[in-house]
Amino acid sequence: MADTLNNLAVWLSTPHQAMIEIAHDIGYCHVVLDIEHGLFDLEALDRILALGKALGMTMHAKVLGPEAIPIQQALDMGADSVIIPHIGDVEHARRVTASAKYPTLGTRSFSGTRPARYGGVKPEYYDNENAKTRCYPMIESAAALKDVEAILALPTVDGLFVGPSDLSLDSGRGAYRNTDADKADLKTIADAAAKAGKPWIMPAWSRSERAFAQNLGASLMVVADEYGSIWMGLEDAAKP
Repeated sequence: MADTLNNLAVWLSTPHQAMIEIAHDIGYCHVVLDIEHGLFDLEALDRILALGKALGMTMHAKVLGPEAIPIQQALDMGADSVIIPHIGDVEHARRVTASAKYPTLGTRSFSGTRPARYGGVKPEYYDNENAKTRCYPMIESAAALKDVEAILALPTVDGLFVGPSDLSLDSGRGAYRNTDADKADLKTIADAAAKAGKPWIMPAWSRSERAFAQNLGASLMVVADEYGSIWMGLEDAAKP
């Protein structure tokens, strides 16, 4: 396998097994599954998570929405983290992120599935799962940005995932264009994460976004998406 790309991730919108295998062979270590906007039914999601885990990749599930069931389903299938969209203020974040952690920290319910190796578990299992699996609420609304420090202070929150496009739209700036105002929001998020000592993740599709995110200390950057990779490959092949 090629040298690992420890802080870079690929983004899948469908259960594309070949893309995961190719990404793995290139050296990517992280995969983000866009369940919210993608084409994943539960059986396909289970298979793709199992494949990624078997290859030793870290599997991040951007779940259907800010509700307990999709959060728990992704974790029950073995996702290493849940990325939770449509987070509002800190009280909303508090209620939603509780679903990602077992009591007494949160409200996640037990399932004897992949993480439990399909059987009974030892008493320490619950605390170990709470520490091992990560919960990343998305900062993609003006309300979440305003409460970013309080959201990061929640014990059920392990870090943040930035949604630049929706954050720009919800802030009244229209389409995301990586403007100075967009960059100011990202710096606010990065500074809050650094202060809390927690990681943040950035979709960095362009070289300039990637350099900016690196300078701000992003722990993980999503740099290639499934549809875009297919488009660029087809477009390049059509050139004379």
